[in-house]
Amino acid sequence: MILPNGATVAVVDGEKLLVFRNKAMEPNIELVQVPHAEVDADNTGSGSRHHSSSANPDSSRLQEDDFAASAVAYLNKQALDGKFEHLFLIADPRTLGEMRKHFHAALEGKIVGQLAKDLTGHPVAAIEKAIAAN
Repeated sequence: MILPNGATVAVVDGEKLLVFRNKAMEPNIELVQVPHAEVDADNTGSGSRHHSSSANPDSSRLQEDDFAASAVAYLNKQALDGKFEHLFLIADPRTLGEMRKHFHAALEGKIVGQLAKDLTGHPVAAIEKAIAAN
């Protein structure tokens, strides 16, 4: 994939949000991590209404859903505020599925690509390679 210059890349899992900006000219990719506000996991994911249910005993999964919803709330606000023009989103398949439930139309219009893969613990070079191969 050719990632536009200046595009934002968000790498998410159930506990962490990493934000990068592409500083290279097309077709190259050179990601630089950018500081961002901490994501507050106060938002509730789609499974949160079942917190006390014995049918949903995995509280860590519910916390991950809440974090995914909070990460999207942050990205939605950034999109609405015009903080980025293009977004490439990377998250493990389960988290990505949860995140998609919370996309605002403004955010959806800025997404240039999605990759269902867990890359939060990988070096930047591996993230760049995964985007290029997508």
